[in-house]
Formats: sequence, C-alpha cells, structure tokens
Amino acid sequence: MKILSSDLRKGFAKLKVESLDDLWYLNQIISKGDLVKGKTFRKIRIGGKEERSQKVVKKPVFIEIETEKLDYTGDLLRVSGKIRQGPEDVPRGSYHTFTIEEGSQITVKKESWLTFQVKRLKEASAAKGPTILLCILDREESILALLKGYKSEILSTLKGKVAKKALDDEGKHTFYGEIIAKIKEYVSRYSPVNIILASPAFWKEDLMKEMKDEDLRKKVVLATCSSVSTNAISEVLKRQEVREVLRQDMVANELKLVEQLLTEVSKDGNVVYGIKETGHAAAAGAVEKLMVTDGLIHRLREKDEYDQLEELMKLADQTKAEVHIISSEHEGGKELDGLGGIGAILRYKLKY
Repeated sequence: MKILSSDLRKGFAKLKVESLDDLWYLNQIISKGDLVKGKTFRKIRIGGKEERSQKVVKKPVFIEIETEKLDYTGDLLRVSGKIRQGPEDVPRGSYHTFTIEEGSQITVKKESWLTFQVKRLKEASAAKGPTILLCILDREESILALLKGYKSEILSTLKGKVAKKALDDEGKHTFYGEIIAKIKEYVSRYSPVNIILASPAFWKEDLMKEMKDEDLRKKVVLATCSSVSTNAISEVLKRQEVREVLRQDMVANELKLVEQLLTEVSKDGNVVYGIKETGHAAAAGAVEKLMVTDGLIHRLREKDEYDQLEELMKLADQTKAEVHIISSEHEGGKELDGLGGIGAILRYKLKY
C-alpha cells in the first residue's frame, strides 16, 4: 500500500491500493464511523422533471461517506455508508458503497487512530514481501518469473516438444529436466525463499516427481492456475496459499503469538479466551497481548454485532495492550477460532 499523504494527528491518510493484501489490511484499518473519500461511480438521473422521461447513467463522482459496513471478499473490499460530502446532484444522507480494489485511491479519516491500526498501516506501506520464484507450466510450455511482493519480472519462457505418445513419453521427462535446471540456476542467482509451482491439472505434481533435490523440494509451494500465460501470474497471486507465502514473515509471527497463548492455556496460566471473558480482562486493564482472528471480525460484521468487539479492542489499546489481528487462513488462526476467535495473554491472573 502506498501512502500518498498523511497527517495522523489530523486523522487522515490518503492511500493507494497496490495489491490484494492491501485490501486485507484496509479491512482491519477502516472502522465504523470513519470517513472514506474517493472517486467512485454513482447512478444519476438526467433529463426531464418526470421520472419516466429521465435517463439513468453512471457518472464518476468524488464523494465522502461515513462508514457503516464493510464487506471483504479477498478480491474486493466494499465500504458502505451515508454520503457526507459530494457534488450538488448527489443528495447528502443517501447511501453509497465504495468498491475498493487494486489501483483504488482513497482517503481514510478517523477521529483518532488506534495503535494497532497505525501499526497495520505501516506494515502495509512497508511490505515488500520476500523474493519468490514462480514457475507456471504444462507439458508444452513453462514461464519462470521472479516475485518481489506483488510485483513480477518474467525471467524466461521455455517450450517443450509435445509428447505424441503416452504422457510419460521421454520428451516430457527431458522438458521437465530443462525446467528443473532453470529453477536451480535462478535459485542460485536470486536466492528465493520459496518456489511456487503452478499449473492446470496435474503437471506440477509430475514435475515434483522429477525433482530429486531435497533442498529445492523444501522450498516448493504448489498452486493451481487455468492456463500457462502471463495472465496466469495475476491469477496465481490471488491464490490463498500463495498470499500466505507472500506474508510469511507476518504469518510466522502470528503462529508464534498463538503458540504462546495456547501454552498458557495448557498450563492454566495468565490467559483468557472467548469474547465475554476477554472483555472482563480488558475492562480490568489486565490484557498484555490481545489476539483476534479476522474470521471473528468477519462473522460479527455479517451479523451486525461487531460494535462490542471493536469497543473491546479500543479498550485494550487504551490500556497499552498489544492488539494483534490473526489470519484465520493458517493453522494458528484456525486454532484460535476454535477458542472463539479471541484470546489474551494477561499481565496477571484474574480471580473470579
């Protein structure tokens, strides 16, 4: 995420979304009551005074809404609320939904930024991601590219001879050997932390069978794509397993945090979990580290019951607790979801 301008003391940050991951961050940064401003499209009636003589057109407008609801799908973030500022022909108080995607520019304004929101903003703007080697293949062609965060650079394209006999024809094995040799060359040159093998059908698994180097195999993450083309690079980047690899440093930290919480649970230590118990601990100022899954946030927003959790997070922030949003997509997040999606390591043990 690119910060185009900001003054958090005055409450605003103008942002540009550069990747799908930025939408995940924004879903945690934007809260109910925040003002979101940007360019959008809105249906406007033009023509005569009578409704039946009017024509409805989509017009680009620059408006500001007060956030009431967020809907995050992974590829899009929809922010809905009442219009507070806009052109004269757009009525104040009417509802509008911003559809935020890659390339969108918005300004977020808050009465006050919480510590964990500022932290997420800094993480998103600083995130460049690890260097990753991507290999997209089938039995006829392979594209090798270098990924740095969500930016890609195509390194080479290989063409194989189409096997006219069975799929295990010698030509296929030779082509796989060429791909593996190129992978080794690029691993030596660029030292990627991971290798993503992506293909339609079973070609990636076939290549893995030919890959005998254990050091290479340990770096491999398998993904699926619909074709072997440059367009498939964007497709692969949207895969959840790939996004977790791109966020691996953050995921590692989240796993460590959840492991600390589970260790405290196992020994009946300074820990609470569940929204009610964690709320009591936050009210007592006892929370040292608060962990909430993005899955719980999504579920409560769906049921329009997020306000209670948001107040709890604000309270923890005010009492100098560390607030951590944990992804529900990895094992640590799933384990925390099993405890209700929320838990806290305490400064001291509470007595009930």
